[in-house]
Amino acid sequence: MTIDWIHFTPASALAGGMVIGIATAILLLFAGRIAGISGIVGGLFRRQPGDIGWRFAFASGLILAPIIWQLFNELPPIQIDTSYLIMALTGLIVGLGTRYASGCTSGHGVCGLSRMSPRSIVATLTFITAGVVTVYLIRHLLS
Repeated sequence: MTIDWIHFTPASALAGGMVIGIATAILLLFAGRIAGISGIVGGLFRRQPGDIGWRFAFASGLILAPIIWQLFNELPPIQIDTSYLIMALTGLIVGLGTRYASGCTSGHGVCGLSRMSPRSIVATLTFITAGVVTVYLIRHLLS
């Protein structure tokens, strides 16, 4: 593994992490909600009165942020080295995983760990372990 030192930007990564931390803290402190993306987006499909507005605003912000960023800066190039079928299947598997884990990496990894939730600690360790095993299998055993 090598690091692309030309495109290594620790300052922007730190700033992005701080923004995510502040945003999740604000959502928890002022709305009493956990900033787990799968739960927020999933709640858009469960029609509960008074609960759709903030979820729609949050999800819209996720979509609009890169569009607004592109007005001022160039977005990094995206290169996908797999088929749409594989992407759809892996998306389905990730979606099933978030249902079994009762949350996603943002809910457990960002919000749950900061609250020292035992369930989130186990879930996050499981996410990381599964990712490491998957990368090892694909890059070293199957390639």
